[in-house]
Amino acid sequence: MKHITFYLDFVSPYAWLAFAQLPEQLRGISCHVRYRPVLLGALLKKYANPGPAGIPPKRDWTYRHAEWLGHAQGTPLHMPLHHPFNPLPLLRLALECSDDGCINRFTAETIFRHVWEGGADALAPERLAALRTQLSAQLRTDEQAAERAKALLRSNTEDASTAGLFGVPSLAFDERVFFGLDGLPMLRACLQGDSWFDQGRWEAAASVEQGLQA
Repeated sequence: MKHITFYLDFVSPYAWLAFAQLPEQLRGISCHVRYRPVLLGALLKKYANPGPAGIPPKRDWTYRHAEWLGHAQGTPLHMPLHHPFNPLPLLRLALECSDDGCINRFTAETIFRHVWEGGADALAPERLAALRTQLSAQLRTDEQAAERAKALLRSNTEDASTAGLFGVPSLAFDERVFFGLDGLPMLRACLQGDSWFDQGRWEAAASVEQGLQA
């Protein structure tokens, strides 16, 4: 069985689209997926990347494109009332459902749908309370649960940064990282043993010399 780690942040529409598309991309392949929440903002900050929402014209395009992609692949996606928003409450809530920094698919899907279906405010207090109720069977109830969730998020994000992740969704398999919704077909090819990966092209493509001087 092959093992994949899916790094996600609920603030990303592309993470939701990739999450929804993943079962189809993995059809017929024996594998186990671990879902690991990380703080996207910290990964972007490391490389001084404002993200798509930090460039006004690109923000407009990103939101239109994300909604259209949802329509095209049959995944419900409506931009929430406010975006970007601070995803910390959702990430920490997710990790209150974890002991090791990973969450199950039910937890991830419940929170993704909370954000990306209906176009409501993802952080509205009454909606967060309802979300916590939805996840009640998954939540750890010991006194350390909230602090442990914060520590797990920090650890997940630090580990992702150390591994060279620069955004989400990112899927790690066999010491390779595949980025983005459009990286899913490449991941599938790798899982199926596509010969391209055995020809040194993975390494060679990343060894091209920089042509611009700082």
